[in-house]
Parts: sequence; C-alpha cells; structure tokens
Amino acid sequence: MLRYLYAEDLNTHPLLRDTMFRDRADQFKTRLGWEVSVNEQGEERDAYDDLNPLYVIWQNPDGTHGGSMRFLPTTGRCMVNEHFLDLTEGVRIESPLIWECTRFCLSRGAAPTVAAALMLGGGEILEKFGLRHFVGVFDARMVRIYRRIGASPTVLGTSGAGRDAISVGLWEFTKDAKDRVAQQSGVSPAQSESWFKQAFGPGFTPQFAMTG
Repeated sequence: MLRYLYAEDLNTHPLLRDTMFRDRADQFKTRLGWEVSVNEQGEERDAYDDLNPLYVIWQNPDGTHGGSMRFLPTTGRCMVNEHFLDLTEGVRIESPLIWECTRFCLSRGAAPTVAAALMLGGGEILEKFGLRHFVGVFDARMVRIYRRIGASPTVLGTSGAGRDAISVGLWEFTKDAKDRVAQQSGVSPAQSESWFKQAFGPGFTPQFAMTG
C-alpha cells in the first residue's frame, strides 16, 4: 500500500523508515555509485531529509520499504535550486505550484508495478495539494522507467550524454496520465484516493504553505 508520511512522522513506522533509508544507500551508493553519505547504520540521508519533507512510500505486506519518493516545495530549500542550476541555465524554479521530487528509490526485487504506484501517489499530491507540476533531476536510466509507466517529464535541460546524462524535468499529471499510470500500477484510482484519505483524513489541509 501507499503511505504518505512527513519526516517528523517516520518514527511511528520504524521498520518502514529504517528499510527506506537502507534501500536508499543500496540504490544510490552501492548500485549507482553516487557520491552520497551513508551512516553507521547503513542508511543514506542528506540535509533535505532534515527539512521535514513529505515522503510517498510503497509499504510491502511485511511492513518493509518497497519504494519511495521525497517532496519539498520549491519556495524553500531544494536540490534543483541549490545544486543543479547548471541544468536550467541559472534559472531558479520557484513557485508555490511546483514541488520538487527527489530520491526516487526502488528496493531490490521490487515488483515492476511499484514505480507506477509511486507515480500514482505523486499524482494524488499534485491534485490534493493544488499543485501544477513536480520538478526533479534524473539520470539516463530513469528515462526508460518513466516511459514504461506513462509518466515522462518535459525535459528542461540536460548535461552529459548517453548513460552519463543528467536532466531536470517537469511533470504534470492529467487525467489521461493518471489512468495510464493506474493501469501500469495495478492500483485503481479509487484505491489510490482511499490511501490518501486514510493518511490525511477527510478534512485535509496542506501542511506546506501554498503562498510565497
């Protein structure tokens, strides 16, 4: 199932929290060879995890992490504006209607449907928080994944070529896109919405300020 958790609430799900950060270390450090920091517990965390981001997490039936993404408003600190301005020719992406999506992570052995389920959860955030777009930086390996699940971004800028290419992209989530991603995920739109309501309740008010 999909979980929506702010960083301050991760301690209420310790197994899910710990396996998420360990899977991030496994993916980004071990498998991809990124220059990321891994702590003594074998977890990959960075400064943006300290900003109380919102996580969308696929929770396996045994309570462990299957995949996740991290979201922060672009009106505050975010990676694209602090580390990747070269990809946007120095243009900062700052809008209350655009959030940054980072740390797209899949656990080893994750079902092929998990990536699409995460994107479906991202679509719920776009809709329920009144957003227009997500912005994110991605490498060449993700192009195939995004295309397969029907959620390819509009590319704003790219550095490098081939397998070494790094791009910044902008996602929107139309009804047609939601239907395509739902079909790929094996999760119905009704079930996806139910999980969101379970997380936030019927009287949902966004925690992040939508003005700026």
